[in-house]
Amino acid sequence: MLIKKISILNFKNFAELELEFSQKINCFVGNNGVGKTNLLDAIYYLSFTKSYFNHIDNQSIKHGEDYFMIQGEYERNEKKEIIYCGFQKTKSKTFKRNDKKYSKFLEHIGLLPAVVVTPDDNKLIIGGSDERRKFIDGVISQYDKQYLTQLIRYKRVLAQRNQLFKNFAQQKIFQPESVEVYNQQLVLFGEKIHEKRQQFIADFLPSYQNYYNLISQKNEKVEISYKSQLNDGDFNELLTQSISKDRILQYTTVGIHKDDLDFKLGDYKIKKIGSQGQQKTFLLALKFAQYDIIKASLQIKPILLLDDIFDKLDALRVQQIVKLVADDNFGQIFISHTNLDRLENILSEINTDYKIINLS
Repeated sequence: MLIKKISILNFKNFAELELEFSQKINCFVGNNGVGKTNLLDAIYYLSFTKSYFNHIDNQSIKHGEDYFMIQGEYERNEKKEIIYCGFQKTKSKTFKRNDKKYSKFLEHIGLLPAVVVTPDDNKLIIGGSDERRKFIDGVISQYDKQYLTQLIRYKRVLAQRNQLFKNFAQQKIFQPESVEVYNQQLVLFGEKIHEKRQQFIADFLPSYQNYYNLISQKNEKVEISYKSQLNDGDFNELLTQSISKDRILQYTTVGIHKDDLDFKLGDYKIKKIGSQGQQKTFLLALKFAQYDIIKASLQIKPILLLDDIFDKLDALRVQQIVKLVADDNFGQIFISHTNLDRLENILSEINTDYKIINLS
């Protein structure tokens, strides 16, 4: 799968832009602030119906304008796909595939898989557990729509159960039979989500360790463990046992919404002992393993978006990364970088098609 060209109107700092791409490596080069990351985000938008960086669509409209439009021409399984996204202030967002409008954006997820790596992704390592849950959910949701549906339903029931406890506190009442109705639904969706997360980690680890070793050129032991209250306990019993605590705190204290990943380098948490280079290598290995999982599940090569990833990495690691993504294992790649000479020197040493797009 690849994107052949893109057309943009009033998206972030771009008033109007049309670009055609190489089928392998594409490099957006220029000083900070010229829009390299915004171009990557436009491609991301066409895969996920939303921005990677802005949760509010209004924030993606060029200043002073009322709308934005992004359209991409893709080749997927040797078929042409035209994907259109349009958003106008005070109106709903429109997403189309070959001129046919989606009734639900959920239907589009997984059609054009993509993996993105940005400097902000370091929050996966140093941030809270919600960041790592989003990572797991984002990967699985691209190849398993049933998982995404179960996750949406779980979150909806969780919000309703939390609201129920708030209502009990306000009205000074308690109705255990009402709680039990929500418990049954949480167990129904939560146990399925937990099972799929366990399987994901088991499939993910070998690829992850391999990529870490390839990039670092070292045989360092790295470890990822899946932490969940459901690993050692029956979910329904956990919910029943926590009712008193939940009534006091007015929210649900047990469940898969408390899951986390534990990242270790050797015997210690990498966020505590890892250097900036080691943490970045850890992150890249995570994302490349994510790429492998999605590719194997969908039988299609995702688009890889690499935003300013070479900062804080030594020359050897940068060279290893470029050699990796230039391999046949990966499909179309987009890289943003500020140093044209450095990129050209690296790309000149590998035998692959590439295009440099200099932004000013």
